[in-house]
Amino acid sequence: MSGFLDKACVWLATGLGIGLVSPAPGTVGGLWGLPLAWAVALLPTVEARLIVILLMGLVSVAICSRAVRALGGGKDPQVIVLDEIAALPVVFLGVEASGWTWLVGWGLFRVFDILKPPPVRQFERLPGALGIVADDFVAAGFGCAVLWGMGS
Repeated sequence: MSGFLDKACVWLATGLGIGLVSPAPGTVGGLWGLPLAWAVALLPTVEARLIVILLMGLVSVAICSRAVRALGGGKDPQVIVLDEIAALPVVFLGVEASGWTWLVGWGLFRVFDILKPPPVRQFERLPGALGIVADDFVAAGFGCAVLWGMGS
């Protein structure tokens, strides 16, 4: 890790360093995603939320790609938690999120991200940072579908 940009990308990709110190970085990273999900939920329309989420996904791929290289490579280093942070708002798309819904949505996301049912695992196999980020967005989509099904 040589330059400022590498260090900045590692700092962002590790959730401001939380992925470097946590015994369960993905779980804690997902918790970091709750304030972001809340902020995205405040946007006035679902279309605005979708645009912001799409942009976060694209930026996350770029940041994670550079961070993985700066950290010496690897398929999906556990210290990188930006994928969990950026994906969590997907869980609450079109869902009236309040009270228990935030906790249940976060829990569903973690279950799908850990268990990786098809096609989550297949998205994880995409090359590079695209695979790092895409599987979390798909897992978050599963969480959203379950919340919808629960009538949230």
